[in-house]
Amino acid sequence: MAIVILVLAVAVVSIVFAVKGKNTFTGSTEAETTQPQETELVREVKVDDVDITGMNRERAKQTIEAAYPWSMTITYGEEIYQVPNLMEEKINSLLDEIYAGEPKEVYSLDTAGLAEAVTAQAAAVAEKWDKAAKNGSIDSYDASAGKFTFKDGENGIAVDQEKLIADMNAAIAGKQFDAALEVSVAQVAPEFDQAAAKEQYKTVSTFTTNTTANSKRNTNIRLACEAMNGTILQVGEEFSFNDVVGERTEAKGYQAAAAYNNGEVVQEIGGGVCQVSTTLYNAVVRAGFKITTRRSHTFEPSYVTPGQDATVSYGGPDFKFVNNSSAAIGIKASYSNQVVTVSVYAIPILEEGVKYDLKSTKLKDMDPPAPTYEEDQTLQLGEEKVKSQGSMGSYWETRLIVTKNGEVVSQEVDHNTTYKGHAPVILRNTSGVVITPEETTTAEETPASEGAADGITPSETIESSEAAVQTPSGGEGAVPQPSASAPVEYGPGFAGPGEAETISGQAPGSSGPAPGGSAGGSVVAPNPLGN
Repeated sequence: MAIVILVLAVAVVSIVFAVKGKNTFTGSTEAETTQPQETELVREVKVDDVDITGMNRERAKQTIEAAYPWSMTITYGEEIYQVPNLMEEKINSLLDEIYAGEPKEVYSLDTAGLAEAVTAQAAAVAEKWDKAAKNGSIDSYDASAGKFTFKDGENGIAVDQEKLIADMNAAIAGKQFDAALEVSVAQVAPEFDQAAAKEQYKTVSTFTTNTTANSKRNTNIRLACEAMNGTILQVGEEFSFNDVVGERTEAKGYQAAAAYNNGEVVQEIGGGVCQVSTTLYNAVVRAGFKITTRRSHTFEPSYVTPGQDATVSYGGPDFKFVNNSSAAIGIKASYSNQVVTVSVYAIPILEEGVKYDLKSTKLKDMDPPAPTYEEDQTLQLGEEKVKSQGSMGSYWETRLIVTKNGEVVSQEVDHNTTYKGHAPVILRNTSGVVITPEETTTAEETPASEGAADGITPSETIESSEAAVQTPSGGEGAVPQPSASAPVEYGPGFAGPGEAETISGQAPGSSGPAPGGSAGGSVVAPNPLGN
């Protein structure tokens, strides 16, 4: 009896090893290592009609995939979309089951549970081939008439995702993994045509600033306005002041006028064009469009409320915004009689009765920089004389004011700005030599032009004036400049100590905090109105 039991035990062990494989041993002169041989199926096993008897896992997978090759495609016209293999995971799971223990004789390739993956593929196809309808909109600008011309809308197309999902599910259920499916699309009509567009378009905002009497500076401003006038920005397109206006060169007629360069007032070709970018910025904010890049000047401007300026320099700071509406928008810009006017022509994106505005408040004055000294040998030894008093710096906060039917609904801080003061200039004689004025040769001085560096002269503080006539859409009227000594409340701004280079913050309703200012750095910011 014991012998019989022993024989049966040996037979069982032999069968197990026959089904699950065996280990082979390889020798080495240095050390003996063992390497398992991949399991091979000895008993008959089929997946549907595919026989994988005697195969290891890798060969079995290749055999199943050869019988059910995945090459599903979706076509639209001559374009082809290759659907990724949605069955590979299913095949791997099945092989895990077969090779994990004692296999069954017959298995079926499961195609259920792919609804989510199929839906995702249909959405990817729609993203690839959907084409949004284009509404009737402005098409070009007639400079002679001073008007935008219109074009009709265009139909769009939309993939029939429901039908595509049904077709894909049917092919997969039938194990036709190499199916070539044709997508169905439907025409999508625009919301409004050319005639309706003409009714909806209007001047959604206008902003004006006053220039100085400096003829060279005004020439530059006029040329920049002419370059920008009639610009059309398509849906989703980003406007760049430097790209649109281009490089300011003598060949284009730009002249040398006072401008800031590294915090110093210099004569620069194209000086003064920052007033155009600033006027545009204020018009764009009030229209509700998305500001993407804006930077303040180093020193306070006088032609606009501090904190509401936008400096530009070709190859340097830029002003940018995005057309986040559903139709093209147009920009009109003009200069006449020392007045810069910029208007935005669009289908309104702000809700009826809603208005955006900027309000800047000076939070504190900042001490002027340490004085600079110039030698003057006409002075007595040790004598000092003030050439220019310099000016205080300032620290501003700017808020985006949102009103609805005249009631304030939001006044979030948009950005903060620190403006530098101008250093006093002191004359003195430390040379040890005193000469009489008659012995000197008077060099011709180039006075700081009126409106130097976009509206201020280094030795002046900002006085109460009508330097910034600001007319938002809706005829709100002028916003006067305050005197430097009076309490000041205007609007945005604060970059922290240092250069007054700030970025727009985020608008009410946008996610994330408004970013802080950056002294002297590259500035890219989300729109304060960020849609």
